[in-house]
Parts: sequence; C-alpha cells; structure tokens
Amino acid sequence: MTKKINLFANLKTDFASGLVVFLVALPLCLGIAMASGAPLFSGIITGIVGGIVVGYLSTSHLSVSGPAAGLTAIMLTGLTDLGAFEAVLTAGLIAGAIQLALGFLKAGSISNYFPTNVIEGMLAGIGIIIILKQLPHAVGYDADFEGDQAFMQQDGGNSLSTLLSAFDYVQMGSIVVTLVSLAILISWDRVPALKKLKLVPGALVAVILGVVLNEVFISSGSSLAIGQQHLVNLPVPKSFDEFTAILAAPDLSAIYNSKVWVLGATIAIVASIETLLCIEAADRMDAQKRYTNTNVELKAQGIGNIVASLLGGLPMTSVVVRTSANNNAGAKSKMSTIIHGALLALCAITIPVLLNKIPLATLAAVLLMVGYKLAKPSTVKHFWEKGKYQFIPFIATVIGVVFTDLLKGVALGIAISIIFVLKGNLKRAYNFRREQYADGDVIHIDLAQEVSFLNKAAIKNTLNDLPENSKVIINASDTVYIAHDILDLIREFKATRAKEENIKLKLKGFKKAYELENTEDPLNKVTFEHTDGQKKPKKVGEITE
Repeated sequence: MTKKINLFANLKTDFASGLVVFLVALPLCLGIAMASGAPLFSGIITGIVGGIVVGYLSTSHLSVSGPAAGLTAIMLTGLTDLGAFEAVLTAGLIAGAIQLALGFLKAGSISNYFPTNVIEGMLAGIGIIIILKQLPHAVGYDADFEGDQAFMQQDGGNSLSTLLSAFDYVQMGSIVVTLVSLAILISWDRVPALKKLKLVPGALVAVILGVVLNEVFISSGSSLAIGQQHLVNLPVPKSFDEFTAILAAPDLSAIYNSKVWVLGATIAIVASIETLLCIEAADRMDAQKRYTNTNVELKAQGIGNIVASLLGGLPMTSVVVRTSANNNAGAKSKMSTIIHGALLALCAITIPVLLNKIPLATLAAVLLMVGYKLAKPSTVKHFWEKGKYQFIPFIATVIGVVFTDLLKGVALGIAISIIFVLKGNLKRAYNFRREQYADGDVIHIDLAQEVSFLNKAAIKNTLNDLPENSKVIINASDTVYIAHDILDLIREFKATRAKEENIKLKLKGFKKAYELENTEDPLNKVTFEHTDGQKKPKKVGEITE
C-alpha cells in the first residue's frame, strides 16, 4: 500500500528549493529547445508540465522532470526528417502512450538491476560535464548556450575546445559575478552565522546578488556591465495573441507516417531509460533513503509527455541536473518540484522582462557547485578503496558518460560489471579439496548454492583432470539450483569415465528434482582416519583459472 504524502508538511523548505530549481531550469529549458531546433517556448512548456503534472503523479520525492539534453539529437534528427514541429509533437504523443503502456507492464523494475557503482559513475560523469559546460559561461562566453550537453558537440567541437576558446572572449563582469556567486555558495553552508538562514538557499541569494551587481554596473556605466547576450533570454509576448502564437499543436494526420512512429518509439525507449537511471540516482541522493515506484514513474512520464505534446512542448525525462539542484537546495518532498513548475508558468507569463536580467554567469556558478558535488574526489577515492571490481566499472562509466553520452557510458559500465560477475561465478561454482587418509586421498567437490551453465567449462576441466583409481565425492547438499548442462555432465562422467578409469564416485545431497540419484557410498568401507588418528586437509581452496 502506498503511503500518503502530505505535500504541505515542509512548505517553507520546499518553496525555497523549488525557487532554486526554477532558476536553474529556466535557462536549461530554453537552451535545450534551441538545441533541438524547436520553438524556445516549447522547452518552458515541458518544464511546466514536468514540474506540475509529473511532479504530482510521481512517487519520487526529489526527482525533477523536464526537457532533457539527451534527447536533443533525436529531436533535431526528427525535425529534419519530418520537416514540421507539429509532426514531432505527434511522435511525442506516441512516445507518451508507449511509456504509459510500459508502466502498466511493470517495465520499471529493470532499474533494480543497475549496479550502484555504475549509477555513481553516471552521476560523477554528469558532474564533470556540467563543470566543463559551465566554465565558459562563468567567464562570459555563451556561444554554446544552445544546450548541447555532450562532450562532442554538434558543431564538430567539444567541451575542451569550447573551454579554450572561452579565454579569447573573457568578459570581466561575468567573472566578477561568478566569483561573488561562488563565494556565497561556498560560505553559505560553512559560515556559522549564515547557517541560521536555513530557509533562504544560498543559490537564491547568489542569483539576486548577481542581478543587483549587474544593474549597478549598468547604471554606473562600468565596463563590467554584462550585455543582454550574456543574460537569460526568455520570449516576451506583448499581447494574448502573441502568447497563443508561441504555442503549437500536434498534427494528428502525421500518425499515418511510419517515420513518426519510429521517432515516437525511439523517444519512448531513450526517455524511459534515462528516467529510470535518474530515479535510481535520486533515490541514492535522498537523505531519508525513500524509494520510488518506478512503474508509477513510467506512467507519470507517459502522461506528462502526452500533455506536453498536446500543448506544444518537447519530450521530457527525469533530469539529473535539476534533481541534484533540488536535493542540494534542501528539498524535502515532491512539493518542491511542483512549485518549480508553477513558478515557471507564472514567471514565464507575467515577468519575463525581470527574469531576462539574470546573468548566465550566476547560474553557471550554481551549476558549478552542483557539478562538484556530483563528481567529488572523495567519491573516486571511495570506489578506489573498494577494489578493482568496484572501481573499474565506476571509472569506465565516468569516462563513457563524459566522452560519449549517458546511455553509452552506463551501458559500458554495466557490461564491465557483468564481465566481472561472470568471472566471479566461474571461480565460485564449487570448492575443491583433497583430504588425506591412511589408505589414500579422497577428493571432495562441494557445489555452490547456484551452479549455472557458465560454470560448465571449469567443472568439466576439473572432472577431466581427476586421476585414475581416485576416490571422489561430489556434494550438492547446499545447492538450490544446478543447470541441466552441469547435471548432464555429471551423469556422463558417472556412467562412462568413472567406470572406465576405476574412479570411485559418490554423489551426495542431490535433490529429487535434479533426477540424479545419490549413490551408495562406495567409500564406506574405507578407513577415514589418518595414521595418527586425525583427519588432516591436504589442500583446501577455490578452483581458479
């Protein structure tokens, strides 16, 4: 039974964090819409729907949904192929319907199989990307504000080349605003006097001070004044007709176009995987360690994408950057997400002129802190100390996410984790020991709890290496599962080779379901006592390759 949530229990804290997320989400919504080749306001619509609709329907306490950078390439390709944004909106409707179906089919449970080190690697990789992407904005170079959040960019460059280019376009006013904002953000949680102002997030103070500083620069005619090209750029409708002209509606006649269905299915798959990854990450961030029903989340995302497409918005996913900002701002419940969506709706309509005074540099400072908290050196040290089986998948995921994209990076980390699991299974299928007695050695092969077909080669080689005239006990007393391939292998050994080479074989502990009868102990007549009256193990250990 789902526990009821009181959305108003932490209203003061959630309002403050919702305000911070709103300030972070606003430029991202615009940038991702621009990168997708879509109308700018479509990104705002998705942010509103992701906040209010998905925020209300989701059971996640921290996750924030909105337009995602991971979908920009798909959207741009879809617009090129279909030639009309209205047809892409129809694909968004299809994607939402598919996600809704996946939720009812309980496909969300796949998230339980994402390894922790891979999730942490994904977060660290995203943190590094955030830092690389925001450093140019921090010095006043906003050429990549189109929202391209991957290392390799659509213009053929990459994050490092953009960062190096930024130093040729340094704007001192942006640097001053960035440094002041960072000073506030760093000291807000460390200075005892400021800790008392818990209800006022440092990010909000940084943004307000950034606006005030720039207004002072402008009014004083200072060379530090930050120009409009370095500020938030939200569309400003001057009438109701202009506002309605911003909105678009799906072209339902495009539903007969097979390309629309392919695009819709692609969006659904990618958006669902990214959402599940983000939900796992959000649950790990949660200080209260609450868990999200991922099947409900897929349904919420499906409904959100349907509503957003009907209103002219981009497809959405749960987004790590906004979720991290939400957590860092002290959010307690999903009311924070709903408030962020409501603020997007209210401010985008009523005060876009005021919002357009926010320097991108101060928002960059907020995101730099988010990126650092995701990719802290202590996290790398933690997995390094856990050993190679934890560290290698972690660092591979980090590298993959940074230099390719989120899905490829996570796939690489999971693939390496699976290889380590398979390698471990090969070594843990059974224990092999030899006990020495007065009249000869007895070889013991104790099978593990689970013996799969992956262990066939190792067991086959072990049986093949048994010497003639030996005495062997294969013990399955502790097993709960043995693959048919292994059972067939033991049957063949018992029926053929054991008889041919005079190997005295005892099968012990095999369940009736295995259809392999336990043999009478051919060693009962053997004296198990050593000459000195004690049994001594000659070799105890785990078979290795």
